[in-house]
Amino acid sequence: MAVRFAKYHGIGNDFVVVDLRNADPAIAAKIQDPEVVKAVCDRRFGVGGDGVLAILPATNADVRMRVLNADGSEAEMCGNGIRCVAKELHDRGGLAKSQLAIDTGAGRLICAIHTTHGVTDSVTVAMGAPRLTRAEFPMTGPAGERCIEQSFTVADHTHPITCVSMGNPHAIAFVDSAAAARRSAETLGPATETHPWFPNRTNAEFAYVRSPTEIDLVVWERGCGITQACGTGACSTVVAAILTGRCKEGDEVTVHLPGGALAITVLPGFANVMMRGPATLVYDGELAL
Repeated sequence: MAVRFAKYHGIGNDFVVVDLRNADPAIAAKIQDPEVVKAVCDRRFGVGGDGVLAILPATNADVRMRVLNADGSEAEMCGNGIRCVAKELHDRGGLAKSQLAIDTGAGRLICAIHTTHGVTDSVTVAMGAPRLTRAEFPMTGPAGERCIEQSFTVADHTHPITCVSMGNPHAIAFVDSAAAARRSAETLGPATETHPWFPNRTNAEFAYVRSPTEIDLVVWERGCGITQACGTGACSTVVAAILTGRCKEGDEVTVHLPGGALAITVLPGFANVMMRGPATLVYDGELAL
């Protein structure tokens, strides 16, 4: 039993992409098994990656994307991953259209494809409106309340956090330097992910605002640890920066992550969050299952 795969990355956030639209049901089930996902994502004994992205049939969209983290758990969405899936579909998957509709655990998202000589070089994703209440996150506390700059204690350290969901949860802390962002992700990220406030666990962002249009960001991703980039994390961080007066609605904000930069624009009234960034095909392969 074997399955073809493509290795992709979105500014260093890397994935094993498997197109299962016409796959044998047994193969499709096997590659999505949590234990198989963990083995595939192992960087010494497997292909290596931050997750497996399964492309599946959809009823009223072009496809459905399932996001399986490196630890075998499932995420609702992946901002860097959806750009990789969009590129695979446009360039090699028979869907060479200017826009693609992709169903995710966070809802249906529209991807605008930008090409050079017919090949995708970047993708703009309409990520939808941010979810801002505790019930939408989800987190403990009054269901209709927002968590903005609320005092948070973890690993004997107290700092304010702002919580934003882009279909998956993000707890954002603003720090006073780029070095502090990395250090905080390493020391506070693991305990933040599993804090009792967050029944489904959370991603943890540590951000340094260089200016109203530039942010340095390091993300501890739920189920993965520190990654080179996180698209939904970049979106959530810009939303949090606007909520706390650090950035402005309508301005394009460049978010610098360890693997590269993303352009994020939050539309007025938080009506939508636009994410623009590249996707890169690394190689093709075949997995023995």
